[in-house]
Amino acid sequence: MTAPATQKIAVSRDPDNLSVVTVTLNNPERKNAVSWPMWQQLLTDLHEIEADPDIRVVIVTGAGGSFCSGADMSSQPPRMHPLAQMDSINNVVLALHRLSKITVAKVDGDAIGAGLNLALACDVMIASDRSRFSEIFVQRGLSIDFGGSWILPRLIGMHRAKELCLTGDIINAEEAAEIGLTGRVVPADDIDTATETLIRRLLRGAPVAQFLTKRLLNEGLHSTLEQAVNHEAMAQVDNLGSSDAVEARNAFLERRAPQFTGRWPGRA
Repeated sequence: MTAPATQKIAVSRDPDNLSVVTVTLNNPERKNAVSWPMWQQLLTDLHEIEADPDIRVVIVTGAGGSFCSGADMSSQPPRMHPLAQMDSINNVVLALHRLSKITVAKVDGDAIGAGLNLALACDVMIASDRSRFSEIFVQRGLSIDFGGSWILPRLIGMHRAKELCLTGDIINAEEAAEIGLTGRVVPADDIDTATETLIRRLLRGAPVAQFLTKRLLNEGLHSTLEQAVNHEAMAQVDNLGSSDAVEARNAFLERRAPQFTGRWPGRA
């Protein structure tokens, strides 16, 4: 799964670890602003990634020293009702949120508007110290979109979310880390190494447990406590039926590192 570097969305597989795929927004002359064709290609790529059982981790990043400056305002979509346009774009963020793989936003440079919400839709974010963040929509005469109204207040609290959205201010990486917008900030020269280290740590986890844990956390945002513990119980039943749980127990007893496969007995 490799797209030519000339494509606006470049998908590449790590030759040293085929379970890792990088999705690169490749429109650097516009700070990786996402045009209408790019939204459609990104949706197609996400569906293909979801269908590949060998992929475990997806890195989302941008080319040329910027993550994503949001939607490309110069790009004209096909003639259709504005709600139909938004529905099409919404399908992209829904596909990203629902992706069963672990998603890592590697943010170096600007993450603005829909670009910021694209990063927030990933499971983990790692940012360089030269990154900048903004929910800039009001400065463009628009209201927040790409799932930002749902995830932002849950991430940083309602008052901070309203301040960011109602002002459209741009904040630096240090402030973003302070308010919980990004989990980790590293020097720009170290972001590749830091991302590789994070990926190695993620790949050491049990795939079945990681998938179920991600689903539980996402569902927990809108579940009652009673629903959450019931979902946890059902997930543990799935875990206990997997080869990963058996391997974890054997590795503990044998005092060695586990070798997880992410399979259930009797399944391919």
